[in-house]
Amino acid sequence: MDENEISYLIRKCIFNVYNKLGPGLLESVYHRILIYELEENGLEVKSEVILPIIYDEKVFDINFRIDILVENKVILELKSVKELEPVHYKQLNTYLKLSGNKLGLLVNFNTTNILTGIKRVANNL
Repeated sequence: MDENEISYLIRKCIFNVYNKLGPGLLESVYHRILIYELEENGLEVKSEVILPIIYDEKVFDINFRIDILVENKVILELKSVKELEPVHYKQLNTYLKLSGNKLGLLVNFNTTNILTGIKRVANNL
């Protein structure tokens, strides 16, 4: 599957989780339940993936962590905040650049309409 096909399945899983749980829970709750939902839909999922920084050909583990990596292609950055801030987009853009992945979804579960809570961020896609 390519990134767009994976993204379609991810969005389905996000809708399922949101429709069953609703808004207002902690990010950690959505994180765990979304992993379950993604796996139940046959997707390969990695959680809390360490993302090192490479500088002058040296590797630095600065504890950047990708929330969820799906099929080794799509990064999910989860939030449960009043509103997404520019720094959230910058964080996901940085993760995309450092990892070499092309697509990320920034998801804010603390919204009255999950359609407005999912933001697509692309890196040379």
